[in-house]
Amino acid sequence: MSNDRLGEVRFLTVAEVASIMRVSKMTVYRMVHNGDLPAVRVGRSFRVSEEAVHKYLDSSYVDTA
Repeated sequence: MSNDRLGEVRFLTVAEVASIMRVSKMTVYRMVHNGDLPAVRVGRSFRVSEEAVHKYLDSSYVDTA
């Protein structure tokens, strides 16, 4: 990621990601620790880029019919 683009990145808290995805915070922590959802560690907490959440959701759609 270039430095120009870094200023445009919007980071979300684990709680915000959980709310968007309609899952528990523990589920988001598991996804981060398993490497399913890339995150940045800030102190003792994690931040997930909004783009990473959208990419994960886009790749997770399942055809049911």
